[in-house]
Amino acid sequence: MAKFGELINSNVPVLLDFYKEFGNYTEEQDDILRDVAAALGDRAKVIKIDIDKNQALSDALRIKGYPTYIIYKKGEMKWRQSGEQNANTLISLVKIYS
Repeated sequence: MAKFGELINSNVPVLLDFYKEFGNYTEEQDDILRDVAAALGDRAKVIKIDIDKNQALSDALRIKGYPTYIIYKKGEMKWRQSGEQNANTLISLVKIYS
């Protein structure tokens, strides 16, 4: 958890994608996140977190659905939403906190 604290204390927005590995969904979401990361460049960080491999963190954040997206900036949660999002929506949301 200490590393998580360092990660979210960034001066740029951090978009976290809490996901579960399964089928085509992961590939589609990977493409979306690549587009988001490319569009934002170094104005934000985009990070995927596997719920199954990070159970303690997922439990601490009460992640129930997937995907769950969370935006942090300077250690503060700015936005959170469960369910699929498209690249343009995510880009627009992150830009709000840039």
